[in-house]
Amino acid sequence: MPPKGLQSLLEPLILFIRDDIAKSSIGEKHYEKFTPFLLTIFFFILLNNLLGLVPLFPGGANVTGNITVTMALALFTFFITTITGNKNYWSHIFNTPGVPWWLKLPLPLIPFIELFGVFIKPFVLMIRLFANISAGHIIVLGFFSLIFIFGNMSSGLGMAVSPVSILFTIFMSILEILVAFIQAYVFTILSAIYFGMASEEDH
Repeated sequence: MPPKGLQSLLEPLILFIRDDIAKSSIGEKHYEKFTPFLLTIFFFILLNNLLGLVPLFPGGANVTGNITVTMALALFTFFITTITGNKNYWSHIFNTPGVPWWLKLPLPLIPFIELFGVFIKPFVLMIRLFANISAGHIIVLGFFSLIFIFGNMSSGLGMAVSPVSILFTIFMSILEILVAFIQAYVFTILSAIYFGMASEEDH
């Protein structure tokens, strides 16, 4: 039976995440065990991004614009990557192949940079999602504030600025719908890439 209703809406997204993100980034052998997490993280971020644009209850809460929420999501990715990392993953960090020995000993420069990168990745995930979602809300608030700033100077000036501010607010809201999908996609695909690096087999 062909899917109907909500299933017909969600099925293309689920297949996209499974085939184009999980399978292509992690590989045929290991992608299945990471797919549930990737689906969860994608729909969680997307739903909260979209609900943050709705000015009525239960929307309006800028959940993904809260750095503690994005930190928790990034920590999930970090812990899964660290726990599932195989021997090949850790050997590339501490004994990177193809790097001259003098860059490894006596000062372990390359291993230090690689280990530092392990902690940088979740930090980048956290900041990217938080900054992009917060920025849109701050811009919308800025446009609304212009009405009151100019209205405080002169009521006529406030009324003149109002249509421009409202038009820019509508434009930003439409743009934020696109950003909501893009940021959910970016967080999911970067997590999948990190999982792929952690589970990659030795060449």
